[in-house]
Amino acid sequence: MNATDDTAGEGPSSAVDDTDPRFAQALRELGLGEVIGRVRRLPATARTTAEAAASIGCEPGQICTSLCFAADGVPVLVLLDGSAHVGMELVRQELGAGKLTRAGAHLVREYTGYGPGAVPPFGHRTKTRVLVDRSLLGHDIVWASAGTPFTLFPMDPRTLIAHADATLVDVREPLA
Repeated sequence: MNATDDTAGEGPSSAVDDTDPRFAQALRELGLGEVIGRVRRLPATARTTAEAAASIGCEPGQICTSLCFAADGVPVLVLLDGSAHVGMELVRQELGAGKLTRAGAHLVREYTGYGPGAVPPFGHRTKTRVLVDRSLLGHDIVWASAGTPFTLFPMDPRTLIAHADATLVDVREPLA
C-alpha cells in the first residue's frame, strides 16, 4: 500500500463508522469533516509506531507520535516524527519548566479525553498546549491517532500543526 494514497490496495479499512465520536465532532468543528472519511481502522491495535507503520504500510517517520507530559504539573502534548526520540530536557527548556515528567494514564485521560497511545493532535477535552517537533515537516503526509488505538488519519503536517494550534519547536533528541 502506498502510504500517501490511503485508498490503494488492501490494508486498513475505512473507519467512518468507527471514528471516535469526540474526535469526529472536533474535526467537524475545525471545518475538517472530510477527514472523517479518511480515518482508517487498523486490523489490530497500533499503540506503537512500529505497529502503526506496519498496518498503514508507511515508514515509521510518517507516524505522528503523541507524547503527553506534565510541565510543573501542567499537561503538554508533544508531537513528533515516529522515528525520532523526544529530548525531555529540550522540552523542559522550551517550556521554561522546572520539572518535566511523563504524564500518567490518569492525567492523559483527564486532560485529553483519550487514553495513552490514542491521543490525537486536537479535539481534546480541555485546552492542551501542543508542541510539534520540526521533524514532522520532513514528510508530505503523516498519520496521526484518530482517538483510539485502532484508528489513524492522514494529513499534511502544516495543516495538522495549524489545527492543533501548536508551537513548532526543536525537541528531537540528536542522532547519535
